[in-house]
Amino acid sequence: MILVSGQCQIRQQSILIQFKNNLTFNSLVSTKLVSWDPNVTTDCCNWTGVVCSTQGQVIGLDLSKETISSPIDDSSALFDLDNLKSLNLAGNYFNFMQIPSRFGSLSTLSYLNLSNSRFTGQIPGELSWLTKLEVLDLSEPFSFGTRSLKLEKPNLSTLVQNLTRLTGLYLNNVNISSQRFDWSKGLSSSLLKLEVLSLSNCQLSGPLDDSLQRLQSLSEIRLGLNNLSAPVPDFFASFKNLTVLNLGACNLNGTFPQKVFQLQKLQLLDLSVNMNLFGSLPDFPINGSLRCLVLSNTNFSGGISDTIGNLKNLSRIELPKSNFSGQIPKSMEKLTRLAYLDLSSNYFSGEIPSFQMCKNLTHVDLSRNGLSGTIPSVHFQDLQSLVYVDLRFNVFNGSIPPSLFSLQQVRKIQLSNNNFDGLIPNFSNPSASSLDTLDLSSNKLGGEIPKSLFKLGKLNILLLSSNNLSGSIKTIDFQGHLTNLTTLDLSFNYLSIITTTNLTLVNRLPNFSSLKLASCNLQMFPNLRNQSRLINLDLSNNKIGGEIPSWIWRIGNGDLSYLNLSNNRLTALQEPYHFPDLLVLDLHSNLLNGSIPVPPQTATFIDYSKNRFNSILPEAMGTNLSFAYYFSVSDNLLTGNIPNTICNAAYLRVLDLSNNKLSGRIPKCLFEFGSSLGVLNLGNNRLFGQIEGTFPSTCGLNTLDLHGNSLEGKIPKSLVNCTMLEVLNLGSNKIYDKYPCSLGNNTNLRVLVLRSNRLYGNVSCGENQHNNWSKLQILDIASNNLSGKVPTESFSHWAAMMTDDLSSKKHLSFRVLQLTEFYYQDTVTVTVKGLEVELVKILTLFTSIDISSNHFSGDIPTSIGRLGALYLLNVSNNEFTGPIPSSMGNLSQLEALDMSQNRLTGVIPETLTSLEFLSSLNLSYNQLNGRIPIGSQFQTFVTNSYLGNKELCGLPLNITCTSSILPIPKDPKISQESKKGNDWLTVFHGMGAGAGTSIVIAVLYSIYKRNTSGRSRQTNF
Repeated sequence: MILVSGQCQIRQQSILIQFKNNLTFNSLVSTKLVSWDPNVTTDCCNWTGVVCSTQGQVIGLDLSKETISSPIDDSSALFDLDNLKSLNLAGNYFNFMQIPSRFGSLSTLSYLNLSNSRFTGQIPGELSWLTKLEVLDLSEPFSFGTRSLKLEKPNLSTLVQNLTRLTGLYLNNVNISSQRFDWSKGLSSSLLKLEVLSLSNCQLSGPLDDSLQRLQSLSEIRLGLNNLSAPVPDFFASFKNLTVLNLGACNLNGTFPQKVFQLQKLQLLDLSVNMNLFGSLPDFPINGSLRCLVLSNTNFSGGISDTIGNLKNLSRIELPKSNFSGQIPKSMEKLTRLAYLDLSSNYFSGEIPSFQMCKNLTHVDLSRNGLSGTIPSVHFQDLQSLVYVDLRFNVFNGSIPPSLFSLQQVRKIQLSNNNFDGLIPNFSNPSASSLDTLDLSSNKLGGEIPKSLFKLGKLNILLLSSNNLSGSIKTIDFQGHLTNLTTLDLSFNYLSIITTTNLTLVNRLPNFSSLKLASCNLQMFPNLRNQSRLINLDLSNNKIGGEIPSWIWRIGNGDLSYLNLSNNRLTALQEPYHFPDLLVLDLHSNLLNGSIPVPPQTATFIDYSKNRFNSILPEAMGTNLSFAYYFSVSDNLLTGNIPNTICNAAYLRVLDLSNNKLSGRIPKCLFEFGSSLGVLNLGNNRLFGQIEGTFPSTCGLNTLDLHGNSLEGKIPKSLVNCTMLEVLNLGSNKIYDKYPCSLGNNTNLRVLVLRSNRLYGNVSCGENQHNNWSKLQILDIASNNLSGKVPTESFSHWAAMMTDDLSSKKHLSFRVLQLTEFYYQDTVTVTVKGLEVELVKILTLFTSIDISSNHFSGDIPTSIGRLGALYLLNVSNNEFTGPIPSSMGNLSQLEALDMSQNRLTGVIPETLTSLEFLSSLNLSYNQLNGRIPIGSQFQTFVTNSYLGNKELCGLPLNITCTSSILPIPKDPKISQESKKGNDWLTVFHGMGAGAGTSIVIAVLYSIYKRNTSGRSRQTNF
């Protein structure tokens, strides 16, 4: 376009003035329309935004971002400019009016941009008359729902069928759902010259039709935020001119064609948020053009090739939340233009390369990987542009590079959850630092906090919790420089916080929004009366005694939402008290007494456990729990009945009233909760009566613990409705019932405890009622009146006891809410050698079977040998006969075996000597004979393990084996499975019946490693 050298035509000027006079715009913001003033210059070709031909005709008009807010209709003077070739009205506010159909009369237009101007409704079909159009942009920045632009009649195919010169089509956020499936055919039949296709968030669907490969001129493809639900076709690699490919959040699936990465001209590739899209990175071409690579939230896997160093123009790499692994290639050091690097939440390992040459680097996020090693100072000392560093959740060790703390531009340093040790480096020039976030929590840092840290004037968030920091800190250290500090966490160190009562100094403390001083040796409440912004306060695990002061409920001007005062020495709440609108109230593990405090109605998490509360106010269990998800008053001195008002707490996920002195019947409404209640623990109380009520079909229980009461009657058959049940503990009651075969269909069951009841009959459930407990890890039905033979098929479906799955090395717990840190920890008591030990945390690898003290008879099924991951086995005090199955030599993980007080006969199988982890054995009081096997663990067991077997001989018994008592040994051929390098829970040393409780506790709650033939085992509760 050529600007005229003389004045524009009078008619053209008149049209422009008339057009302007009918517009509403903000003259204080406008830079173009305000210059259209004939009193200043009559040459309209010199007006800003106007382009003229050599004949003085207006051929170009750019009024973008002119704050135009009045509608343009078909009568507008704009449409009298019949020589217009270029029109740009983008970035205005046309008040959701429809696009006037008269735009179709501007037949000379080659460029039309109406984007980001809030037009609405159907795009007029008259735009298809613009046969000279080369660029059409009707995009909007957002989708406005029913107010969005749409293509129905005409649809996309009809609109573009005559626009054969079109090279750029931009319809982002236009609703094209009426042609969602065949949109690609409509384009490829008309737009053979198309270079830019931008149809993001247009409600399109797949597949990506083969007809698209006809558009060989394409250089940009932007189809993000459509539900294509299809793979990317291989022919995309044939677009040799492609520079931009954005298919983010398209629900792509299948394997991405690797050759697309190797397109020589490709500059931007965005495949993010396609969780079902698989693929791997190729070898990159020499001198590739790629500038931006975004593969976050995909299923890409494998490593990064060293050839990534060929991409000299690469400035942005985003690969978080995928499945990449291996080492980060050292060739990345050559990417001198790299500015943004995010490899977080993958499986990268090894050391990180030096980015010394990447002097433009501003953002580094390598968090949540398996990166390790020390980080030398050279990694950071030259990166003066660095603004963001996130290396959290790795296994870096050694000292933190001091050079990192000398960077003046860096704003965020996040190094938490690593193994950094040594001292926190000093800040060389803290007053000039731009640092606003410093997170060094969950490391092994020691020594005192450097004084320079308290001079970081722009610091907003300081997180130093869970380290080995020591020394004393005075609250006055936080006055002065740290005026911007809003979040402080010094919890779980060896610090001593020295508070002051000097009101002058208190008034000069930073105005915190979050303050966490857990485990800081506080002897008294810090004076926080003047904290007007405080929302989160954690003073747990200190030595604060006496009353909780009433002023604490007024801090934050009543906006306090999180308060944790647990694990202190608090005795009461100072009267009068009035809770603010707390969401979390944690007072557990104190010395609080009297009636439990009525919680605030807003609270979602309330923990009053491990105190001395002795009574429940009905209102505390009623409407004030209307929004509660977690409520625990366990381990108190509560008496009386459970009030029925508890059932008004309709959102409860966890209810724990265990270990009290509650009596009466259990309100049946507690069993009739729907899907909300996940944990119900009423264990160790004085409750009686039957388990009344019907568990609904929507039952969402994960844990039901009613043990240690005086409950009678039968086990409700409606428990089968609780299909999510993992822990069921009805032990130590007076339940009189048959073995609950109906529970065999609860396939998620992990822990079943029915011990010490009055169960009777056999455990055979018939041919069609097998126990489908593939996840079962603890079975305890001891001390009942069960009888008969143990069915051979009993052990056939217990997969969790057959193989050791190290990937499941975690504790059984119930997360209260998926998006919070709160969870409920299941506990269970196991019996070993007559000693009861509570497993406060149940490791999912821990497996045990206890069927002792019943009347089981017949042979022990040889199929028990299939339970190769079994840890404890107790079949004592029954009436078993026959030999010890030689197949038990397959129980290679067995640590404790008690078969005493039966009528077992024959020899002790030699195969048991292969149980190299067996550390507790009791075969006493049977009818065994022959020589005690020699070798392995058997040489460590004492006499008590074999007492009461008159025909046994050999060590450790002082009975010499003679030919009269020495049987002919049988051939103990069994299959053995080799297991190497597994971590396991060591339970017991080989001790006799007189072994003390201290031995059990010491082994159950400590880490014990054993290295034998390259194998190791580790306690981990």
